[in-house]
Amino acid sequence: MTDNASISSSGAAERSPAASRVGVAISRASRHLAFRAAPTVLCVLLANFFLLKLMPGDAADVLAGELGSATEETMRALRSHLGLDATVFEQLLNYFAHLAHFSLGFSPRYNAPVLEVILSRLPWTLLLMATAFAIALLVGISAGVVMATWRNRWPDRVIGTIVLFFYSTPGFWIALAFVVVFSVYLGWLPSDGNVTIGKTLRGWAYLTDIASHLLLPAIALSAHFIAIYARLTRAAMVEVARQDFVRTAVAKGVHPIGVVFRHVLRNALIPVTTAAGMHIGNLLGGAAAIETVFSWPGLGRLALEAVNSRDYPILLGILLLSSLLVIVANLLVDLLHAAIDPRTRLNSESVIGAGGAH
Repeated sequence: MTDNASISSSGAAERSPAASRVGVAISRASRHLAFRAAPTVLCVLLANFFLLKLMPGDAADVLAGELGSATEETMRALRSHLGLDATVFEQLLNYFAHLAHFSLGFSPRYNAPVLEVILSRLPWTLLLMATAFAIALLVGISAGVVMATWRNRWPDRVIGTIVLFFYSTPGFWIALAFVVVFSVYLGWLPSDGNVTIGKTLRGWAYLTDIASHLLLPAIALSAHFIAIYARLTRAAMVEVARQDFVRTAVAKGVHPIGVVFRHVLRNALIPVTTAAGMHIGNLLGGAAAIETVFSWPGLGRLALEAVNSRDYPILLGILLLSSLLVIVANLLVDLLHAAIDPRTRLNSESVIGAGGAH
């Protein structure tokens, strides 16, 4: 019993310094990320604010145009009510004061808090982006594996031609083609909205209805990224396959499938995941056109409506959310790199350790 207790205590003593080092490394990495993210978000806020102020007109002009006519007194009262009669610097300070109280302001168009309006659309955009992202990664990486495995043979050429078509074709054109073919001519899938209007569905029927509305916009949004990930995967796998450790695995008699997936593909995924993290912002930008074509009630369509109505608080809220989303996505990509390639973990720990030593 005494020996077991001593062994247990020594094992705990050995594990505690390691756990402490991991905790310290995570804490330092979190602070480092915060120090990097805070100036980025601040620059994004300032740039977006001043760029939007360069746009002609404001919300008061749009509202007055919808009313049909407005006197000068009415316009002055309306601008005073919306806070548009203040100087640009005063409006900027007012915006930062709202942010300090965790508020994104008030939307003159929707007559509601900006955060409430954005949160009502955010789940649908996240659903569309997550589905399109998953389709792009799954189909793109699978196509890249096939192209690299059968390099310079007919599967490589056929898939390469399809990938080139997806890469060179605008997403909105693919979306319109999907509407014409699958909705108008074939009638297989709905062409607009996120649910069927006029039906009260629950449970599995409700989920199936959402999936049928989601399929076409998700595929249209993912088409361009499928081409990118397929070509990246193919090029990375061809490069990794020439490395010495792959030749060693083949010489040891490892099954070809094991060589492809355990040795080649795993190391080839690093540039793919890097590109995927950088494409989060592009996905959100591409969602604006796709959501407009399919009348999908997401942030992209909301941003387009906000531009037309000069609803600056809505636009600033969406742009702030987009920048935070990209920063978080880059953090997740760094963590994914550490999971895929242990050398990344070692390099990160050595850099953090060096920083702590200084």
